[in-house]
Amino acid sequence: MKTTILAGAIMVSGLLTWKYDMIQLSPEKETVTATLDQVHHSPSARDNTRIQVAILLDTSNSMDGLIDQAKSRLWNIINTLTTLKYQGKTPTIEIALYEYGNDGLSPASNFIRQVTPLTTDLDLISEKLFSLRTNGGQEYCGAVIRSAVQSLEWGHHEADMKLVYIAGNEPFNQGGVNYISATEEAVNKNIFINTIFCGDKGEGIATKWKDGADKGRGKYFNIDSDRKVDFVETPYDKLIEACNERINTTYIGYGTYGASKKKNQAVQDANAKSISSANSIERYVSKSKAAYKNESWDLVERSKTDPAVLKNISKSDLPKELQDKTTAEIQKVIEVKSRERDSIQKEIAVLGKKRQQYIDQTMKKTGTPDDLGTAINQSIIQLAATKGYTAEK
Repeated sequence: MKTTILAGAIMVSGLLTWKYDMIQLSPEKETVTATLDQVHHSPSARDNTRIQVAILLDTSNSMDGLIDQAKSRLWNIINTLTTLKYQGKTPTIEIALYEYGNDGLSPASNFIRQVTPLTTDLDLISEKLFSLRTNGGQEYCGAVIRSAVQSLEWGHHEADMKLVYIAGNEPFNQGGVNYISATEEAVNKNIFINTIFCGDKGEGIATKWKDGADKGRGKYFNIDSDRKVDFVETPYDKLIEACNERINTTYIGYGTYGASKKKNQAVQDANAKSISSANSIERYVSKSKAAYKNESWDLVERSKTDPAVLKNISKSDLPKELQDKTTAEIQKVIEVKSRERDSIQKEIAVLGKKRQQYIDQTMKKTGTPDDLGTAINQSIIQLAATKGYTAEK
């Protein structure tokens, strides 16, 4: 966001950050709040070709396994998205998260909550995903699709790829909102509706999950949501983990919430590792990609989009170790950290490609049943091809 007085912009940023972090999203209604990345993105960045993915998860009692799979596959899905190019350029990636079918939500909202709007803040998506809890529920697929289609800030560029993934296990036609009209509205906005039934394939077809995907021009999948995700350990994992430890030292938090956002980065590292070591490696690979954006709190990344940031920033908005330094000295620190991060990211990129090749070869030999991540990844590649995107390995 361009402003004439950068200090004023930072103050506004702090207020919006406080609004997002301190106000709990009420279960009594859908709440749409601004996120940091929406504040700091320049108009040109917002005009980039975008891949937008809304994930709608059933959080009723029977869906603990689904939530676990989502936690396990988030960074794998992000890494699949980062392989896509449009006319040789890297699109902006935005993710939104909804929960539905939870008795803790209000009947007036059709038991739906927008957990996050479309955002490039991937740590925020991870944080909110790990906070989801299941509880009873009435699952209204048509209602949550309509909510996502109407409430999210979908792109208008012809090449934007706009995807909805809805996962659950109850009949698709429950509730007062007709799923056919909801999917028609999505199609009119060039949004693809993909359905993932947690159960038998035939049952999903009989309960209209396939019809929902067909009418939404998307893909239908069925998965065993209670199955644990299979992870493949590789000879490159320890090397990538070491790179992650080094890259974390290159972030310089600024502003009122810079320190807390940097702390949250470490928390999300730990969350990923709590699933498995291999899952954490997927996250570390994601952190080396352009899709992992932190200019709202990281001075190194912010200085790349706003080279004049130090001219007006208050010393009190810097970490304590930089507050006694001159502007020139601070700039030198940023330049050193930036070069170091670029070097580590390139190292991870090479290791990540070798790791993925190892995984692909192993998976060909063993073969595994579909889970949430593989279902989403397969459809992403297929749908991307219809939009003129190419996938790079």
